[in-house]
Amino acid sequence: MSLMDIAERLKKARTAKNLSVYKLSQISEVSETHIRDLERGDHNPSFDTLSRSVKPFGLSLAEMFRDSEDVSYLNSNERELVECYRMLSDERAEKLLQFLKTLV
Repeated sequence: MSLMDIAERLKKARTAKNLSVYKLSQISEVSETHIRDLERGDHNPSFDTLSRSVKPFGLSLAEMFRDSEDVSYLNSNERELVECYRMLSDERAEKLLQFLKTLV
């Protein structure tokens, strides 16, 4: 994954959650200037900086570096639902999915 891919994903994650650079800097404790530099692809982030930057989006570093462009931005409740779903047997998972569809 290139530096520009990381920059694009970081900016996409931030805008998907409707966060300003200022708000992300407050939550992540990464300076506004550094976030802007990262989003422009001007700097290579350290793992610590990148981890702190994507945590507010419910992303792990593994998800950030995944080859697929289909990165999902889950909040903590959504992440918990996915984790619970993955622990179910195929039969129970299918029943849960059918039930959830009736609620929508």
